[in-house]
Amino acid sequence: MGSPIPPGAPVRHLAPAPESVVVARRFVRSVLDGLVPDVVDTAELLTGELVTNAVLHARTGIEVEAWAVEGQAHVRVSDHRPDYGLVPHARHLYAGTGRGLALVEELATSHGVHSGEGRKTVWFDVWPEAPAPPPSAWETVAPPGRTVTVTLNDVPYALYWAAQQQWEGLLRELLLAAPAATGAEVRPQDLAVAQDTSSMICASMTAAVEQETPGSSTLSLRVAFAADAGPRVATLCRVLDASDAAARRGSLLALPALPHIRAFRHWLLGQITGQLSGARPTAWTQAPVAPGTNPTDLSPWDASEVEAAFVPTVAADDGNRIIAVNNAASSLLGWPAHDLVGQRLTVLMPEHLRQRHVTAFTTLLLTGESRILGRPVPVPALHRDGHVVPIRLTIETQEAIDGRTVFVAQLTTTTTPPVPADVPREARHSTRPSPGPVRLPTTTKAVKPVRTQTATPEWLSLFADIGMALTGTLDPNERLRRVCQALTRELADWCMADLVDEQGRLERVCLVHRDPQVPVPGSHLGLLAPPSEVTEGSLPRVLRGAGPLLVTDASSPGRPQNAFEARELELVEHLGASTAVVAPLRAQREVFGALTMVRTEDEHPFTKEDIPLVSELVRAVALGVDNARLHQHARSNAEHLQRALLPELPRVEHLELTARYVPSSTTAEVGGDWYDAFTLPDGDIALVIGDVSGHDLQAAVAMSTLRNMLRGIAVDRQEPPGEVLRRLDLASQTLSPQSTATCVYSVVKGDGGTTWLRHSSAGHLPPLLTTQEGHTRYLDEGRGLLIGMDPSLPRRSAYDALPPHSTLLLFTDGLIERRGESLDDAMNRLRHYTAAQARAPLDVFCDELIIKFGADTTDDIALIALRPTPPA
Repeated sequence: MGSPIPPGAPVRHLAPAPESVVVARRFVRSVLDGLVPDVVDTAELLTGELVTNAVLHARTGIEVEAWAVEGQAHVRVSDHRPDYGLVPHARHLYAGTGRGLALVEELATSHGVHSGEGRKTVWFDVWPEAPAPPPSAWETVAPPGRTVTVTLNDVPYALYWAAQQQWEGLLRELLLAAPAATGAEVRPQDLAVAQDTSSMICASMTAAVEQETPGSSTLSLRVAFAADAGPRVATLCRVLDASDAAARRGSLLALPALPHIRAFRHWLLGQITGQLSGARPTAWTQAPVAPGTNPTDLSPWDASEVEAAFVPTVAADDGNRIIAVNNAASSLLGWPAHDLVGQRLTVLMPEHLRQRHVTAFTTLLLTGESRILGRPVPVPALHRDGHVVPIRLTIETQEAIDGRTVFVAQLTTTTTPPVPADVPREARHSTRPSPGPVRLPTTTKAVKPVRTQTATPEWLSLFADIGMALTGTLDPNERLRRVCQALTRELADWCMADLVDEQGRLERVCLVHRDPQVPVPGSHLGLLAPPSEVTEGSLPRVLRGAGPLLVTDASSPGRPQNAFEARELELVEHLGASTAVVAPLRAQREVFGALTMVRTEDEHPFTKEDIPLVSELVRAVALGVDNARLHQHARSNAEHLQRALLPELPRVEHLELTARYVPSSTTAEVGGDWYDAFTLPDGDIALVIGDVSGHDLQAAVAMSTLRNMLRGIAVDRQEPPGEVLRRLDLASQTLSPQSTATCVYSVVKGDGGTTWLRHSSAGHLPPLLTTQEGHTRYLDEGRGLLIGMDPSLPRRSAYDALPPHSTLLLFTDGLIERRGESLDDAMNRLRHYTAAQARAPLDVFCDELIIKFGADTTDDIALIALRPTPPA
């Protein structure tokens, strides 16, 4: 407890009131008068901090004792709540609360706390020219009675500390101002409960954080709380909401919580009360929040992330001053990047918008409400030369590791200006002044974003291999298989990847071992038994939002409690395991899978030093796999849309009809290929094949419009095909003058005897006729210009007989056109293949064409085939 208190040492008894802080400071200064001024000033400052803590948190009578010995200052501050332990806070440069104990650690020569019977005493000594202060010696008090462990998954540490600082500031101001004076409907006893509960949560969270070795931007915590703390946490939540309301009214000398901080606070307190009542945990990344209330990036804000971005990006602090800007933004707006740092954000706005911006920004800070956060807003930006640049502005909030809230704005344009060639490479990431040293909590030093530039050559090689694995295919499962192969070559002995599908089912998509001689059980691939909500293994925890998790004893997974755990145990026993890292595959706020890396030798285990780089690596893998999933999803949607636009084939006696549509394997967009078949009023069958230029949604819309117009024209008048196409050309030129298309329109006539084809082509590949004997010829009569060129030109129609059991094939160019091959060669190749399939059933005929020609196409394929089948 430091130096013993000498007999007769001066003591001052104080009430738990705010004015006691001033009294205590004056008392200590008077007792220490005559010592070195720096010693007196320091002792007075630290006394004020400790008495403030006692007033806010202990709320009992306070005793301050002070004396001087040989030029040294000795101070003791006591209260009468020994069960109420100290709560040391992380040191943040911009924190408005929680600095008292940090200042004592920093400035006192020695310090400590002692809790005895009915009394708790915090003490410090200050010496002139003293050595560096010793490490912290604060005692912490565990929650009394029975405790319940609350699981908090995916806690962004920067956001947590920002939320903690904000609500502590609200409680402090509410206590000092008195709830009645602020109009806050808070009873004094509720405010006391809220203060105690806030300290209890902070102490429990601090203890849990100290047990973690995080390697990512989030913490997965298991926090012990008193089992009966639920009602007190609910009271804290109500008091904070009332304080927020008072702050918005301007009744407190504190700002209300910004939307993302308020959303996080509600999630955190809701998780504590819910789990204490038996509810299951929900990760922060999976919690539903209002749009725009939380940034999608969980990492602490880092200016280098802004500077390296390709999208024009500007970051500002809560003083509305620019603190970082990238070269894309400076190029867009005509400013050297370094000239913008430190200026007001309004310098980038036209004059008539500046006051409106200041009003909106001030309103956000004063009310904690926003109408634009997270929403793209079309606004004009001001170029340095005075002209206006139309942009779409999206603003997100993000927490910095030093406690600030940063406003990050992306300026989206239709085209992003390139970085000027005359900007030296070394100058492209130096838009902000180098900050001074910031002391971070020891638990977060390892979780600063890791740059691959600082990695060893082995890690850099692995990052390169992972990049290659992610670019060689668009199939997400294949990407993961290649990633696992790269990981087993350089990082792990075996590796596996699991994905969660849209129905929430867990599927193991790959399992790779470094040694090709080791058999990998195929029974462990495919759908897995779902882990129960109480399963506490590393993989279930990661899928619920935790991680990356370091497993230091992977060889002892414990006794299996269900089918999922039994299967995992069987796999570990078969392949062996010593240590492992299980990391979430996360996109936006959703965990869609997990990547598990295992080492089997005790001599080369995974350690916590590996986690930061593994985290960065898996982050890149998740992005690559999610992009493939999005492409696959978009491609599936495009295919479904395209198929929805295709017709159902009519059923006709003595005619077989079959059609096929195959989307491009290299694009996720809808295209303009289509086929059609319908019955005309006189009973004839109309067959159509066509292709609108382009390969996007506009082409699909044009295709649908053209198809419907053709149907209407064909049904309206029973005219020759050439005349129908002429009228279609005229309608298209009138309604869609920018569209061009190719098309074959044909009419099939037959009564069970001879079948005739009457057809006309608008720039399309000719139909191919294949007889039952294998003779082939293209029906190239009736050729004309494509639709959209000149509707005034006449179009010809052609007549051809279709022999019994022959096959008429109408197709789009995606079936045969290949890069580097002439069209004549491609058409001959198709003739030879249809001849070989002439006697195959029509379904088989079409399927074989798709198998033969559809594998390596980069374009959509549409085809329709008809076969006359007269009665025997």
